[in-house]
Amino acid sequence: MQTRFDALIVGAGPAGSSAAILLANAGWSVALIEKQGFPRRKVCGECVAASNLPLLDALGIGDDFGRQAGPELKRVALMRGRQSVWADLPPAADPGHRWGRALGRETLDTLLLERARALGALVLQPWTVQEVRGAAGDHHCTVREAASGQLMTLHAPVAILAHGSWEPLPAERAAKRAVRSGSDLLAFKANFSDARLAAGLLPVLAFDGGYGGMVQADGGLVTLACCIRADRLDSLRRAAPGKAAGEVLERMLKRECTGVGEAVDGALRCGPWLASGPLRPGVRLRRGDQAFRIGNAAGEAHPIIGEGMSMALQSAWLLCSHLECARRQRAGAAQATWQREAHKCYAAEWRHHFGPRLRLAAGLANLAMRPAGAASMMAMFKHFPNLLTRGAIWSGKVRDVTDARTLAAGLHRRLEQTAFRPLHKPLTGDHP
Repeated sequence: MQTRFDALIVGAGPAGSSAAILLANAGWSVALIEKQGFPRRKVCGECVAASNLPLLDALGIGDDFGRQAGPELKRVALMRGRQSVWADLPPAADPGHRWGRALGRETLDTLLLERARALGALVLQPWTVQEVRGAAGDHHCTVREAASGQLMTLHAPVAILAHGSWEPLPAERAAKRAVRSGSDLLAFKANFSDARLAAGLLPVLAFDGGYGGMVQADGGLVTLACCIRADRLDSLRRAAPGKAAGEVLERMLKRECTGVGEAVDGALRCGPWLASGPLRPGVRLRRGDQAFRIGNAAGEAHPIIGEGMSMALQSAWLLCSHLECARRQRAGAAQATWQREAHKCYAAEWRHHFGPRLRLAAGLANLAMRPAGAASMMAMFKHFPNLLTRGAIWSGKVRDVTDARTLAAGLHRRLEQTAFRPLHKPLTGDHP
């Protein structure tokens, strides 16, 4: 089996698989390493904002997404207790992709992974990363096959970390096991069939100690997801001894949020509640990083604004654009030299585009979880419901970070005509 590549990518979620597609399409040899088998459900969100739909076209899965995704999302609601405020979601500028939609991660992730495989990326799944060593220009990654326990070492000048925030590399796991506190946010998600959520409505939920949302995705399934403080969940479980955390949470949401009760009372929950956490919102890009980071490995916003998918897809695009352009423009430079330049430019652009989303999400999450803050927020939106529409714009729902590059020509044309046209043979030989 081939062990030397132009790029190693750890994690085959939307960020990692998108990066593999873009680099493979540009002629790079790529190894894509994923620890879990697909398809699989994840706690992570399923909304894909309209700003990402041209990118899905460019990645080669736009038609499949369009056939399978849920209804177009045209309305947003803020729900707390018995109160609800509704507003229109803003349409995107692209006439062919005006509205976002939702698709289950078990379907979306598989579409992207298979597209990467079709373009020649070597997919190692399920394989677990044991260690990543080396530096820019000379990375060594030891991986273990889940079924056989076989170990293998892969080599590449470029390493890209695209693992989830709850699936750290071995070197990062000590920090993850630090003492937890009552303020930690735990994430939960469940799917319901025969729910009564209006098609095209995207409710945001605010309740004491947490926040959440609902959406109708593929197959008519309604996803109910939320984040809740550990101390609030503990108090709920003490009041219902012997009950599973998901069941206790579901009962509370129906009781404390009229909109949830109206949507899922009488509906059939499909499988158990999924849980993960704690969330660690913030920027994970660090000066001196030898590997590149995309998706949640680069940074994470509170999911109250539903921009996790956008940050995954768009950060992959940003990084691959910088990598290909830097390598092409500095063809004679040492690997470490042009990678440092690419890392500096990518990190600056990442912070420029995604930093405001992190700050907006943090502010809204803190308001939503506190009784006084949530009450003030509801009062403000009741008087000025158009602020919900403006908030969707500020959170990036209709603006793709690639707009400045693609202009009116369209994202797919950039792939065909400029940076991602194969300019050379892979550095390390033929694809496997």
